[in-house]
Amino acid sequence: RMVNPSLDGLEGEDSNIIAEDADLEAELRVPTDQRLFAVQLALEKGWGVDKVFELTKIDRWFLSKLQNIANMRKACKFAGSLEALAKDSPRQRFRYLKMAGFSDKQIARYVGLPSNLQGEHQVRAMRKRYGVIPVVKQIDTLAAEFPAQTNYLYMTYSGDADDVHISHHDNDLTPMYKSKILSRSASNLDSPTFQRRARALSTDQNFENFATARERGVIVLGCGAYCIGSSVEFDWCAVSCIRQLRRDGFKSIIINYNPETVSTDYDESDRLYFEELSLERVMDIYERELPVGVVVSVGGQIPNNLAGPLRDSGANILGTDPTDIERAEDRHQFSQMLDNMSIGQPEWSVLQSKEEAVSFSNKVGFPVLVRPSFVLSGAAMRVASTESELKNFLGLAADVSGDKPVVITKFLEDAKEIEFDGVANRGEILNYAIGEHLENAGVHSGDATVILPAQKLYVKTIKHVKRYASLIAKALRITGPFNIQFMAKGNMVQVIECNLRASRTFPFVSKTFNHNFISLATQAMAGLDVEPFKLSLLDIDYVCVKAPMFSFTRLRGADPTLGVEMASTGEVACFGEDQNEAFMQALLSTNFKLPTNNHSILISLATEQKRFEFADSVLALVKLNKYKIYATPGTAKYYKDHHNLDFIVVEKSSDENDDGPGTAVNEIKQGNIDLTINVSDGTGRKDEITSGYLMRRASVDFGTSLITNLKCAEQLVACLEKGMDKKGAFQPRHIKEFYTIPSVGWTKKL
Repeated sequence: RMVNPSLDGLEGEDSNIIAEDADLEAELRVPTDQRLFAVQLALEKGWGVDKVFELTKIDRWFLSKLQNIANMRKACKFAGSLEALAKDSPRQRFRYLKMAGFSDKQIARYVGLPSNLQGEHQVRAMRKRYGVIPVVKQIDTLAAEFPAQTNYLYMTYSGDADDVHISHHDNDLTPMYKSKILSRSASNLDSPTFQRRARALSTDQNFENFATARERGVIVLGCGAYCIGSSVEFDWCAVSCIRQLRRDGFKSIIINYNPETVSTDYDESDRLYFEELSLERVMDIYERELPVGVVVSVGGQIPNNLAGPLRDSGANILGTDPTDIERAEDRHQFSQMLDNMSIGQPEWSVLQSKEEAVSFSNKVGFPVLVRPSFVLSGAAMRVASTESELKNFLGLAADVSGDKPVVITKFLEDAKEIEFDGVANRGEILNYAIGEHLENAGVHSGDATVILPAQKLYVKTIKHVKRYASLIAKALRITGPFNIQFMAKGNMVQVIECNLRASRTFPFVSKTFNHNFISLATQAMAGLDVEPFKLSLLDIDYVCVKAPMFSFTRLRGADPTLGVEMASTGEVACFGEDQNEAFMQALLSTNFKLPTNNHSILISLATEQKRFEFADSVLALVKLNKYKIYATPGTAKYYKDHHNLDFIVVEKSSDENDDGPGTAVNEIKQGNIDLTINVSDGTGRKDEITSGYLMRRASVDFGTSLITNLKCAEQLVACLEKGMDKKGAFQPRHIKEFYTIPSVGWTKKL
């Protein structure tokens, strides 16, 4: 559950990870990241420990423990109902199941209860009735030589007593109904449900309530395991939230399970629970600590998806109401809301069937974008250029999105993507930042090169962005951090999506402006008086560029291209006096090597349109008169016919074995190419997948610098034109030197 939050526990058949028609013996023989599930499936099928041992050579001791889990699963299913399961020795049965790692959700599914929150609640209620609740234990960091006081806590059913004191509070925090900070609830204001859940504070309450709230503290949910899309950016947000809570006198409680994070340092919080980010475990801790509320909006998508279930389980969510979070995350609801507000967005339709999807796509015209709901990093998001691609992508999106809606939208080509990061309080925006992607729309924001403040947006475009963001913030009654992604073509601005949580660009924005946006958001969510930072985006006299870092060299066979699903594993940001200086420093910081060895560049552009757009950059390279330019046949012919330029022509490879002399792949392998500029047409045509992929993959495998986006290539050429590849072209400067540059119209935080 820690590694994959979509799993309810260790299961073979019910995990749906091993295909029904898979060769199970082959799955067991070959070690992969999925073999554990094959082992469990084999044990569930009754293969036995000895047979599985012969195929895997996994120690029989471990296999016997997995066999116990398989037997307990079988017993649960045999019981058939929760009442039957609890008929004999219920406390002992539930405790053994929990000690073996079974979640309430698993048990509910095994005994035939609804596979939703209702079933999970029934199991939870019954086991609590029999006194089966976890205890809090402290990790002994002193090898039992001295009493350990380290703030590493975890919960377990393999114990009888807590190692730390349990929170007891006599004073209830009943909020004032007319409080300005009070979040809206779907419940009636006078109902017991509302009084139990709505614990948000306001300045109208007395000191005793504030003191009690600070004593009770706030739970902050971390980011979980690092993966593509959820990394150190969200940990920075969680840590910033914790530190601000402590500065404001609140007891801080962090739940996270990634030892690589700063949030799991023992001295960052008052209580550190090294635990999974599941509804069951968070509620276990919530009921132990009795906090004033939970912050779900600083740890990424995993905690954000828990907002609704936590609210329905009786927890108070600080910040934006979970109902409004769902309205933003649910693609269908959000698109309907934008239509009702007359806010521009691409034409869209909710997936009802593949036939309707194909009909809609033919109506608006390909390409179209398939968008699942409640996902991070564009998981299963795809641009479909043909009917067959659309049908394939719809199945993948439905698998990832589960019971959440999948929306299809018209994909707007050659549009600029704009990032809007903001902090709001009760629907009013306090501070915001507008950044622009260097790449056109269609590249995931995590993979994009982001320029802040935006340098090339029309004034009218900025006005549209600010007006739309203000309307959305009011409609969703946002309190806390949020991110809206726009795309603009000319002065036409459309909304792509809105996330009511901190985005991965919040650290970038905060560092650029020298103001911590998460600290401001934390104060708003905690119900404190907040004052916006005084800053003007137009008066900042420097530029910051964020560039992505990729790990394609470690991912054998992966196609190193950019798309709507995130692929980067890190990012860097650099300051500069202008866009060129900041971009070049950021690019070099990603270990990008400039073409200074052989001064050779290979250009391969898939379409006439892209060749036309890149023509000025090609002419600039030729004018520099120091680069040897190679080109594939179509690209070379275009520039010969239109600009009378002669390049060294290299052939495309038709397959992996076609790498003989005269091919682009051969020149790359021989080390004759310093830089490959390969831009595909994005349609997925077989010839482009084959020849383009082989060039890109060879560049990655043989250490040749690679650019696959036309806008990035144009920006690099602009930097080369200005001589920024020369030694001493610019001097790296400390970040504080930029903060001290005098600017008109805004005040720096002292």
